[in-house]
Amino acid sequence: MSNRNAVPAEKRSRRALIDSLKQDGPQDAASLACRLGVSAMAVRQHLYDLEAEGLVTHEAEARPAGHKRTGRPAKLWALTAAADRFFPDGHADFTVGLINAMKQAFGAEGLDKLLQLRAKEQTAGYRARTDKQPSLPKKLQALAEMRTAEGYMAEVQKAKGGYLLVENHCPVCSAAAACTGLCNMELEVFRKVLGGDFKVERSDHILAGARRCAYLVTRKD
Repeated sequence: MSNRNAVPAEKRSRRALIDSLKQDGPQDAASLACRLGVSAMAVRQHLYDLEAEGLVTHEAEARPAGHKRTGRPAKLWALTAAADRFFPDGHADFTVGLINAMKQAFGAEGLDKLLQLRAKEQTAGYRARTDKQPSLPKKLQALAEMRTAEGYMAEVQKAKGGYLLVENHCPVCSAAAACTGLCNMELEVFRKVLGGDFKVERSDHILAGARRCAYLVTRKD
């Protein structure tokens, strides 16, 4: 019986710790233990587990003069951006609602113009980095790094006859489902960024049921 109850209790403690860091900001293990009413050892174990999962990080802060442990920097723990998934986020609903409102206000043609403007800005931003790269692999790697920074978890893989630009996550999936033009524009952006010497084809599509989006890039004959 006790073993079955231990797991939920541990999860509650971890969640309480995450909530405390979110609400009260960076804290050391002793402060967290006091707030949560558990031992500092238990808190540290949770923190190290959360750190291994990429959910928290820490930095050293020198203790003020006169502190009973002066000379030993305190570890101040804080949440990383990855922990945002534990808290409500209405951006997807907001974005879909905004797209629908734009359709009503400007019609399909107006929405298409907005997408084209956005695509033009994206193309210019990506090319500012990719145009400096001397080869296709380096261009793709630069593009993957920019897409990863935007939340797409992108990577480059060698493929038969060329390369795959793989996006393992789509941070705008809800918006793309509501507006298929987003995906179409994305493909056109990649084609313009890489230039006329290369052929870009979508080989996997999350909205079509795949686990990822992938683009096969080959040199034109």
